[in-house]
Amino acid sequence: MRKLSDDLLIESYYKAKELNLSPDFIRLIEKEIHRRSLSQKIKISS
Repeated sequence: MRKLSDDLLIESYYKAKELNLSPDFIRLIEKEIHRRSLSQKIKISS
């Protein structure tokens, strides 16, 4: 995940939510978003 650009990471998050992918996978993306301090760019729903 570290090789993804910030924009691609955020796009991947929204696409994973849209496709109802595994909650574990979505949490993994969310964790990386938080690590990069990008949380303000998205609204993460619990």
